[in-house]
Amino acid sequence: MDIMLSADQKRFKEECRIFAEKKIAPLAEKYGETDEIPADLVRAMADHGLFQLLAPEALGGKAVKSLPLCLVREQLAGVYCPADVTFAMQGLGSYPLVLAGNEEQRARFLTKLGAGKLLATYALTEPEAGSDVGAIATEAREAAGGFILNGMKRFISNGQAADMAVTFAKTPLPGKPKALSAFIVEKGREGFGVHKRLKMIAPHDLAELKFEDCFLPRENLLGNPGDGLRIALGTLDLFRVSVGAAALGIAQTAFDAALAYAKTRVQFGRPIAGFQGIQFKLADMATELDATRALVYRAALRQDAKGEHITRVASMAKLYATEAAFRIVDQSVQIHGGIGVMAGTTVERLYREIRALRIYEGTTEIQKLVIARSLIDR
Repeated sequence: MDIMLSADQKRFKEECRIFAEKKIAPLAEKYGETDEIPADLVRAMADHGLFQLLAPEALGGKAVKSLPLCLVREQLAGVYCPADVTFAMQGLGSYPLVLAGNEEQRARFLTKLGAGKLLATYALTEPEAGSDVGAIATEAREAAGGFILNGMKRFISNGQAADMAVTFAKTPLPGKPKALSAFIVEKGREGFGVHKRLKMIAPHDLAELKFEDCFLPRENLLGNPGDGLRIALGTLDLFRVSVGAAALGIAQTAFDAALAYAKTRVQFGRPIAGFQGIQFKLADMATELDATRALVYRAALRQDAKGEHITRVASMAKLYATEAAFRIVDQSVQIHGGIGVMAGTTVERLYREIRALRIYEGTTEIQKLVIARSLIDR
């Protein structure tokens, strides 16, 4: 599916692959699975200019486009999950400022985010508000000179390591009791902190954030009161496709491992790659990989070209990529047999890591609703 890419885009993809292999793979070996964000991981990514892809050119960035984000995540996710998550969260936490930040906010935060001097996160999900964003209970009450936040956020990636969180809270307006607004909340502000760190089947920095009478000056409001839903959905629209790219990277690693193992594992006097049952699995996996790459690249290219039905093709890419990657990883485990379920093996780790991608940034079921409604409304 590289036929969809220009020569420059192919060159950039290759640069990302080399970077991931030479700089990130050694850090993966050094730290292993972790719920921390190593400082030298952040520095390596910053020194290579990856975070600059998330900031506007006017602030030292390279313009925010979908395809480069996807090509980066495809390579990072296949090598080391903490690197992929850190890049994704830096994007999710900075893009609301690109969308709605004023000149002072952009100058204050985006330059440092693009240089990796600050880490960001995106605080939308709550204990009772996952797919149903309208159920958000965190509230920002207007006060003299600003707002007072109270509430809880859950499943916030890089929640412990982040220096700032773009946070969405309810700010009732006349006729709009569920109106949301977006705020920049820096760590260290009184009344705001990590309430609890969360343990998942595949470790990464995941936390609950708590706001208790946390005062925010008005200059920390992004856009106008009530703009929160537009900012949240605009951010997710851009980054949803890149979730599919991360799934693609994981699937490619799982496929490569399965193919290599099948060619060297001998049973009944010959490599198992010689058996039709294994060949059929490899054929299905390779076909789904190509289909996934086509859908992801198509969606990213269409976003960058500002084409038609962007939301629909983004949902298609996210839906198919994450589901296909889960199937590919599962078949890779099957081909590895008993080795595949041994703790510490590559495919066992990927089996745990891929599962969350079918849930976050819109579950598979939500993507189907988005796609169907787009078709019906058309």
